[in-house]
Amino acid sequence: MGGRGGSGNPNFLQVIGNNFDVLALPLVTLVYPLYASIKAIETKSRSDDQQWLTYWVLYSMLTLFELTFSKILECLPIWPYAKLIMTCWLVLPQFNGAAYVYKHFIRPFYMNPQIAHQKIWYVPRKKDIFSKQDDILTAAEKYMEENGTEAFERLITKADREERARRNGNYMIFDDDYIY
Repeated sequence: MGGRGGSGNPNFLQVIGNNFDVLALPLVTLVYPLYASIKAIETKSRSDDQQWLTYWVLYSMLTLFELTFSKILECLPIWPYAKLIMTCWLVLPQFNGAAYVYKHFIRPFYMNPQIAHQKIWYVPRKKDIFSKQDDILTAAEKYMEENGTEAFERLITKADREERARRNGNYMIFDDDYIY
């Protein structure tokens, strides 16, 4: 007899469950950001413009990554789910992931590639008999020798503002030179 829900015929919920990533990914990566971007264009707020411009930059970079490594990613069945989780973190305002990634990784390279390179690859030297320990004071002295005391003071002020912004939960503070 031809009844409903037989073992050979998947029901609607099974189809949705089996294809969740295929259905959710375009909604999270394109539809919602497109809607939010249009909405941001129509407001006078700079923070929502910044959020969605940042998202589209990151989404473009992710797409380029996928195109470059498509053969490798095809072998990873978890990739679509990892991409979905990562994109949710970038998109959802509760996480503010796009602003975090931009501020900590992309902007330093764009604004000053040499300093960004030094920050990311800084490895403290080990203490030995002939050199003094490479601690925070030594690093601060080295920074002041290379960049001057005014640059060091600006760095301390910037770090203080960032910490206050983090404590207040505000990750998109605009300043003349920086986005926090």
